[in-house]
Amino acid sequence: MRFARTALCAVALASVAIPATTTVAAAATAAPASLPLVRDCDRPGPWTIGTSAVNIRKSPTTRSSVVGVLYRSHRFTVHSSRGGWHYITDRTTGVKGWVSGSYVYRDVYMCLD
Repeated sequence: MRFARTALCAVALASVAIPATTTVAAAATAAPASLPLVRDCDRPGPWTIGTSAVNIRKSPTTRSSVVGVLYRSHRFTVHSSRGGWHYITDRTTGVKGWVSGSYVYRDVYMCLD
């Protein structure tokens, strides 16, 4: 009698558990397909300057010569980064050089869903 009751409980649990796992598995595989791969809030923001002006230097060290000044209102492009320095082009003046990463940073957006 005990064996029959245990077997009956096992069959009942298995029949309940199988549809639940297939539903969860189907939902898990369907969820990523409905979400876009890259959302706007996941993208890094534009490069900005954290002070009023930054020296543009010839090489990535504070001892190198200054070749220009990057002001907060100027637009610039970051080409590469190395050791806390960024190689940039000031699109306002056309000057290329290195600026310290202590003053130039990128805004980070966060998705709240």
